[in-house]
Amino acid sequence: MILGITMGDAAGIGPEIIVGAWREIVCQTNSRAVVYGHPEILQHAAKLRNINAVITEIQTVNELLLKSDTSDIFSEASFSNVLTIPCIRCGEESVTKVPHGTVDARAGDAAYQAIIRAIDDAKAGIIDAVVTTPIHKNALNLAGYHYPGHTEIFAERCGVDDFAMMLYLGHGENICSENGLAVVHVTLHTAMKNIFGMITIESVLAKAKLIDDFMKRIIGLSKRQPHIGVCSLNPHAGEDGLFGTEEIHIIRPAVQQALAEGLNIEGPFPADTIMVNARNGDFDAVVAMFHDQGHIALKLLGMHRAVNITLGLPIIRTSVAHGTAFDKAWQGTAQTGSLLEACRVATKLALSR
Repeated sequence: MILGITMGDAAGIGPEIIVGAWREIVCQTNSRAVVYGHPEILQHAAKLRNINAVITEIQTVNELLLKSDTSDIFSEASFSNVLTIPCIRCGEESVTKVPHGTVDARAGDAAYQAIIRAIDDAKAGIIDAVVTTPIHKNALNLAGYHYPGHTEIFAERCGVDDFAMMLYLGHGENICSENGLAVVHVTLHTAMKNIFGMITIESVLAKAKLIDDFMKRIIGLSKRQPHIGVCSLNPHAGEDGLFGTEEIHIIRPAVQQALAEGLNIEGPFPADTIMVNARNGDFDAVVAMFHDQGHIALKLLGMHRAVNITLGLPIIRTSVAHGTAFDKAWQGTAQTGSLLEACRVATKLALSR
């Protein structure tokens, strides 16, 4: 099992959470891992966190696997006092000059190059899953890559049109269901004024079917169908049309169509109550209409355990559920919990295939 971890924006917390979580990633997932990024930046991050690490630059994962000392590079050193972290160099050398905590096109370009290299290696079967750390969307755009975020890059590179962003919290504190709680989003990174034209019967139905498939096939909810709840768009679920008619003309017909296709689904429910019920175990998954509707609720339940998963891809991609945190970057204090959880989930998804 090999996880490919992208370094993210060099000015953000990606490099330091990678080195900070490395020992736990190797030990707790029982997986091998390789970083797509810049060796010098990772070495600097290790020094920042007072971690005794050797960053081993490699050209390809296949090249590394052919060596007789593979186990030493991947795992044995990770159980000793010295961490050995293999890294495939991505991006120009100029990325090492990017000031910490700043939006810079050089960081955006290096982050993009790492993402593309990792995607291509996953598509070729060289690595089993891609785990991403945060990128800054503006830095990406300054570098000439006009994507709203990771999800759209992965979808385009993999050639898929039916995809979705999902946040997942495993069973634990604040989550009663033993299967955890998943939230899928009908619309992604877009201005609020755009979402009303993007929510259609077809788009709501498509996301419901994606999350149903995930909960059944990947998480292993096999004894019964996953119970899916659907959020309303308007306050009080529209109050029978008083506060909007999207629930009547779009969301409810989508739910009815999903029921006709065999899904165990209900809604729409007011967004300010559905997550309380989901937390208590009434639902295995929730369909949210827009980004913040799902993100705010789930992050309140478990900010540092939440994992971002892209549904609909031919490869496995998980991610931390937080951003670059420029205000906290390169201070040696960034929390590593979300990255470790993203690696755990990626390993579980890969093993389930």
